[in-house]
Amino acid sequence: MVLDKYASLNVLGEALAPCSFDPLTGFFRDGHCNTCAEDQGSHTVCAIMTAEFLAWSKYVGNDLSTPRPEYGFAGLQPGDTWCLCAGRFLQAVDEGCAPRINLDATHQSALEIVALEILVRHALPE
Repeated sequence: MVLDKYASLNVLGEALAPCSFDPLTGFFRDGHCNTCAEDQGSHTVCAIMTAEFLAWSKYVGNDLSTPRPEYGFAGLQPGDTWCLCAGRFLQAVDEGCAPRINLDATHQSALEIVALEILVRHALPE
């Protein structure tokens, strides 16, 4: 049996839950952290933004908080949920400023970059 790494499953092997519709997130801007071969950033980790993470992300060159109306992007605020690149999430883990994540809405493809143990450690409390 060959698994489809792009199937809409989460890291727990269950149906992928939505990450956010407001703001609308995801590589496909469908509210889910789905992915495909064209998604070279692997926007698969459903993360809850914090002021610390947003400041760090801006510092490392990925400004998620400044509005970009030309792209229909209002900018993220603490508390917003967003599909992060798995590599950027892992970098934030290494830097000690990773946000909490929603395992139910984190795509299984994130496991190609981030170990399940790390994801579980940063998951929202049950």
